[in-house]
Amino acid sequence: MKDDHFHCAVCDADLPGRPDHDAVGDLVSGTVVADERPFGPRIRLDGDLASTPAHIRDYPWHGTRADAAEVGQRVTAEVVSVDEGRIWLSLAATEHPHLWTFLKGLRAGDVLTGRVADIQNFGVFIALDEGPPHPTYPGVGFVTIPELSWKHFEQVSEVVGVGQRVRGEVLAFDTYNGEARLSLRALRPDPFQVFADEAKVGQQFPGVVTKVVPFGVFVRIADGVEGLVPTEDVQPGDSVQVSIVDLDRDRRRLLLTRVR
Repeated sequence: MKDDHFHCAVCDADLPGRPDHDAVGDLVSGTVVADERPFGPRIRLDGDLASTPAHIRDYPWHGTRADAAEVGQRVTAEVVSVDEGRIWLSLAATEHPHLWTFLKGLRAGDVLTGRVADIQNFGVFIALDEGPPHPTYPGVGFVTIPELSWKHFEQVSEVVGVGQRVRGEVLAFDTYNGEARLSLRALRPDPFQVFADEAKVGQQFPGVVTKVVPFGVFVRIADGVEGLVPTEDVQPGDSVQVSIVDLDRDRRRLLLTRVR
């Protein structure tokens, strides 16, 4: 395990296991007392937390938000974060406690297996081998497009297909959607870093133009390695000779110049 700290990719909050407040992870109850902009419905919690402002961050996936938190309504929710003295709650957690228990038990760096359940233009759903199914989505695991592969691709089908078995590294517990955010590429060597181990400024390579953009063209000079050339007199598919001008390992950026 790399870390016991979870960060919600959607809500931008620190989550269990390393809570930012003793109340994180607790189940609390209270009454909706007002609709407080811009934070949304304000909950007056029972007991010692009554004086601390509390609001709903993660709503149930069924029905409307208004139905879930009408003024005067009693609610039971899980504390997902405490930011600057304001408590944020999840109604989805208490609606699906088995799913939340499973997700909170995961840690960043854990490796999960499963099969590709559905492919969308915003990412890939993974039906995990362990844990409960998702009540709404095709799978509890979710991989965003950039986390599928280190290599450039035009179509997701170039990387994975529905029904395919996959292994992914856990990045975060997404409380908004009730998902384990995964990375497939994290379990594979980064071809850019492998290339950078041997490459140096001034070194020349043959390459192929892969994409034309307003500020130049991208040229592939090795498998999974592309760099930017600030020129506009070539087209995709053209063969060119280029030289390395700058190589930024941290940002995975490669600046090239054309050698004529």
